[in-house]
Amino acid sequence: MSSLPKNNSTSSLLASIQSGPPCGLLSGPSDTDYRRQRLQRIGSLSTPATQNQANDETTALRAVSNGTNYGTLPTVRPRRAYTQSSLGVARRPSTVPGLTLARTGTTISAPGSPSAFSPTFTGETMPMLRPADTDIDVRINGFRVWYSSFTSIDWLHDAIKDSARFSRLRRGKSIRSRVRLAFDKSLGWIIVTIVGFLTAIVAFLVVRAEQWLFDVKQGYCKTAWWQARHFCCPLPDDYGPLDGHCSAWRIWSDVFASWTGFSELGGEESAVQYLVYTIIAIILASTSSLLTIYLTASTSFVTRKESGVLSPDFDKSGEQSHSSPSQPKRGVMYYAAGSGIPEIKTILSGFVIHGYLGGRVLFTKALGLALSVSSGLSLGKEGPFVHIASCIGNIVSRYHSKYENNEAKRREILSAACAAGVAVAFGAPIGGTLFSLEEVSYFFPPKVMWRSFFCAMIAAVTLRFLNPFGTGKVVLFQVTYDKDWHAYELIFFILLGVLGGVYGAYFSKLNYRWSRDVRGGTWLKAHPVAEVVLVTLVTTVLCFLNPYARMGGTELIYNLFSECRTGSKNSHFNLCVLDPSNFDHVWPIVQATSVAMIVKGFLTIITFGIKLPAGIFIPTLGVGACAGRIVGIAVQCLQYHYPDSTVFAVCEGDMDCVVPGLYAMVGAAAALSGVTRTTVSLAVIMFELTDTLTYAVPVMLSVLVAKTVADALEPKGIYDLVIELSQLPYLDAKHEYLWSNLSIKEVTDRDVDVIRVDRHNTVQSLRDQLQSLLNADDGGFPILRPSRDEDGVRMVGYIGASELEHALTVAADGATEEVRFHTTYSHEDLGTSYSSWAEEPRQGEDDPFDFSIYMDQAPLTIQSNSPLELLHQYFVKLGARYVIVTDTDGDYEGVIDKKTWLAFLSELEEKS
Repeated sequence: MSSLPKNNSTSSLLASIQSGPPCGLLSGPSDTDYRRQRLQRIGSLSTPATQNQANDETTALRAVSNGTNYGTLPTVRPRRAYTQSSLGVARRPSTVPGLTLARTGTTISAPGSPSAFSPTFTGETMPMLRPADTDIDVRINGFRVWYSSFTSIDWLHDAIKDSARFSRLRRGKSIRSRVRLAFDKSLGWIIVTIVGFLTAIVAFLVVRAEQWLFDVKQGYCKTAWWQARHFCCPLPDDYGPLDGHCSAWRIWSDVFASWTGFSELGGEESAVQYLVYTIIAIILASTSSLLTIYLTASTSFVTRKESGVLSPDFDKSGEQSHSSPSQPKRGVMYYAAGSGIPEIKTILSGFVIHGYLGGRVLFTKALGLALSVSSGLSLGKEGPFVHIASCIGNIVSRYHSKYENNEAKRREILSAACAAGVAVAFGAPIGGTLFSLEEVSYFFPPKVMWRSFFCAMIAAVTLRFLNPFGTGKVVLFQVTYDKDWHAYELIFFILLGVLGGVYGAYFSKLNYRWSRDVRGGTWLKAHPVAEVVLVTLVTTVLCFLNPYARMGGTELIYNLFSECRTGSKNSHFNLCVLDPSNFDHVWPIVQATSVAMIVKGFLTIITFGIKLPAGIFIPTLGVGACAGRIVGIAVQCLQYHYPDSTVFAVCEGDMDCVVPGLYAMVGAAAALSGVTRTTVSLAVIMFELTDTLTYAVPVMLSVLVAKTVADALEPKGIYDLVIELSQLPYLDAKHEYLWSNLSIKEVTDRDVDVIRVDRHNTVQSLRDQLQSLLNADDGGFPILRPSRDEDGVRMVGYIGASELEHALTVAADGATEEVRFHTTYSHEDLGTSYSSWAEEPRQGEDDPFDFSIYMDQAPLTIQSNSPLELLHQYFVKLGARYVIVTDTDGDYEGVIDKKTWLAFLSELEEKS
């Protein structure tokens, strides 16, 4: 134990802290500029004026004067009062911000801590507080302060912290304690209910806005300009073409002709109509792109929860550039761009991206999505609904400390929100729950599954009542079929599965290469808005003259899925083949559908990945539905030409035996399975869309065949390729690796800087060590002591870079003071909360130079001769953030953090 600090050091420390921002040992993060100034002036003789803390914390949802606390903070109450002299213990002056020492009275105020943890000392008496009953597991696990962007969370620590929190709630026997316990148990259900309800409302607003904006490209409603076309002109039959019978709807070419008096300028396919269509489409798409770029760039998000402030390349936005060749400069991300599903997968796997699920991104994503889809680009809104729902889940859950201060618990709400996003996209609550389980979520226990299903149900029911399409359906392309399928059709369903798998594999390959070589390797990289304008211009040129390519994605899928009923006035834009035996009647439909399929496929390749909100579901379903419709029409023609064939004998002369819409649905499912590699959830979504299980076998068969073929041609789906292209730190738990003859020694980092407890560690020396760790990310310092035989070193604990940075900021004015680390078993006065740390009047009770509270005293360890598969399971199944490697004698050898392990797996995959 070092000597007590000198009076002049104490005075300067207290003077600085009294005027500084809240930065207690257990308080939330202070501003990055403040931390940087405090750390940089460690060791300087002069004390500059303390900078005021910026009040621009964007990661908190409510303004709390005392900030956010970390760790486990039990409630304590004053008991007895003893005079300070009776304790017989020399008290070390505290450096906790707000501490004021006076002869007549001493007041301890720890900004950032609840008032219960700030007892007041009056005169010469001090209240003796009841020692906190803290779980020994939490004591040993230590504190965590905050997680920086693109760092991994500590699943084990968060689980231990929540277990201790819940245990304290259960100890209470009073009525109030029981009410609090009941509220805590039901809090998750309350939050997912609110999330489902709000998700449905946002989806309703997006759908209504997208419908109106899409139709504005062609004209407006004279009776009510704010209404979309099918609300302005309700059809007696199903959703279909107007055929010029609606006088309330006026196209722009007719408006221009009436202004100029040139009647020949009118018509839906005139040059004027095309020009207005193109101009409005470009305005909508470019506006969406500008909103995405200027409102959601990763460099525009200011947060205090960033580490590495000592790096020379650190700026306040938290973006750091590393000159090391192993750590390339991180590119700028646009949080509202794309579907968001790859990033959601990364976040749910345990990585942090500050701001990605915030209110600004929610607003931009919803508004930009309505604009981008209505522009007519080959993209959909269903995938981004998952991102929108996750934003809502993140915002709502953070209103309570149970989820605000626990990243692992918050991810349970995010998993439920993902299910709600798919539920409002397809009207499929069961399929949404399975999609969250199969494709997005990383940790999905039964409790999360129940809440996800409940959240998805609330979202689907709410959207049904809101009735966004005015048809009583949750989604536009919900269809029903009157006919059953036959055994001979399984051959054609398998064929559609093969086609869907081939399309999915080569679409993923081509989109990946286009994004890497063209979008990321040419001048388009520096001009994203110009790319959006060019893609929109190409889209309008290729799609305007083809009625199927020009219509909206959901409208196209609905008409392709639909069954042609005898006597119906709706021909579904002439997709119904009235005379399959007449080639002259069939060929124009097949030709137009084939052109639409090719155009949509090509445009989706160059569109997916541009800098605006864009999903992949709808365009992929459209391409697959076109292929399926063509195959269905071909089978229908075969039946008409060979009605007496043994193949069609089961039809028993029924010439409406073949339903081309069913083939379109099967083809759509196959194509989407080939692109995204989803299976069970996709099949269930299709069942819910058709409201029947009659076609379970065709859909399941095509989906399985498509995934098998796609995996054979390209092992990774489109989301995994986007993760790879964006270099997101995602650990795929489903992937299997071949370890060959590799061992743990080949991946162990032995050059990690360490802290030796047998050496003189001062605040300044630790600051210098921290400064050498420019890439803080998941880094930290093993704390070592000599072994008994002094031939090696043994682990005392591990302290993360963020925790050390926070602790050094608090103790920055005591540059020459010795910093100590000790374990719970060697020093019983170590606690895991402010109360247990400050209550007992022992030496070092309020010692800011005792960093033991931040030290993980029992990190996960593995022997160097263990198999690599065991190490892999540490990261996958236990969610480890780092693993300490020891030799067979238990001596320290090195560290393997999650980022290092991911880099190793990436190299291993490239070699194989």
